Amino acid sequence: MHMWFSEYHTSNVRLDVRIEEQLFSGQSDYQKIDVFKSYEFGKMVALDGEIVFSDTDEFIYDEMVTHVPMAVHPNVKNVLIIGGGDGGVAKELINYPSIEHIDVVETDRMFVDVCRKFFPEVACGLDDPRISMYYDDGLRFLRRKSDEYDLIINDSTDPLGHTEGLFTKEFYGSCYKALKEDGVMVYQHGSPFYDEDEVECRKMHRKVYKSFPISRVYQAHIPTCPSGYWLFGFASKKYHPLNDLNTEKWEALGLKTWYYTTNLHRGAFMLPRYVEELLEEEESN
Repeated sequence: MHMWFSEYHTSNVRLDVRIEEQLFSGQSDYQKIDVFKSYEFGKMVALDGEIVFSDTDEFIYDEMVTHVPMAVHPNVKNVLIIGGGDGGVAKELINYPSIEHIDVVETDRMFVDVCRKFFPEVACGLDDPRISMYYDDGLRFLRRKSDEYDLIINDSTDPLGHTEGLFTKEFYGSCYKALKEDGVMVYQHGSPFYDEDEVECRKMHRKVYKSFPISRVYQAHIPTCPSGYWLFGFASKKYHPLNDLNTEKWEALGLKTWYYTTNLHRGAFMLPRYVEELLEEEESN
């Protein structure tokens, strides 16, 4: 007997993954959490029926939201991660000795506990002494902050349910206020391929473009994401993701990566024409 996990990307498209066994299923105060052991992707976690990450592709997402801004901003000392309860982004950030402090704000304590149990190789990022963990709503936490962070990484899930407030105009304005005068914000921008996902991509870019003087979008290919194609946003008060990329300084750190390179960094901002057009349309509105 074969067991399969199915995730609907649209009403007409679904991703089916053959499962060896289910390791965990629980309902937190915020979402349904499932952990599976799959044949192709290893262990993977799903929130409300949508795959968040797997053993085999989490490094792509975590490296791209971390190393892109770190290779651009010349002096990151204080970082805020919104979401990030799995520890993956923190795991990448703690490789930088220049970082002095990282605040991680995660709403769902159960999600953190599950990741610590089933993904210790990822969640170990939360154990660094430079990290302070807060169980709070990200927007509420941000409202209390001003001129504090060099880098904010919004590692929340899709703009639905308890994370909906993290994709509003108020949220991006609060991020701007919480950043120092040369601060950078990076966020997951979703997939633009399917029509229903394109709508959210447009909304997000329009809000960020109006909130920050520099706003650019970059891409990565993540197999378990809808259509396997994912966008990220780079928003900054001062630094341009290409013009201010310091290749020599970043490569001198000698960090081991599986996906990110400084050559890929440049290429990731070279977007397909249909994506360029939808972003340009929102910028002109």
